[in-house]
Amino acid sequence: MKKTLIIGASPDPNRYAYKAAHMLTSKGHQIVNIGIKNGAVAGAEIEKPGAIYHDIDTITLYIGPATQPQYFDYIVATKPKRVIFNPGTENEALEELLEQHQIKYTEACTLVLLSTGQY
Repeated sequence: MKKTLIIGASPDPNRYAYKAAHMLTSKGHQIVNIGIKNGAVAGAEIEKPGAIYHDIDTITLYIGPATQPQYFDYIVATKPKRVIFNPGTENEALEELLEQHQIKYTEACTLVLLSTGQY
């Protein structure tokens, strides 16, 4: 299973990050929720960015390009195997930074990847 860090986690059931957290855990993936909201999603507390996790396979983004620069160093320090840019989160500057650090990325929907067995 792929330990996944969700950036933009939300306790709001209408948000895609919330749906992804539940789908990830239902398929056996361990999650870490990072966000600005308080609460828990799918059994994991939402944390503020700070602690660097070194066992992350995938980071899935649910924050827009304007908010992402404050997470650039955090993402690179985490050294994930890949980053998923969900629809609306695509960011050329972050993609270039990931390439510089040999971190793979894809522009895709986490929910679709999970639903189709491509995660």
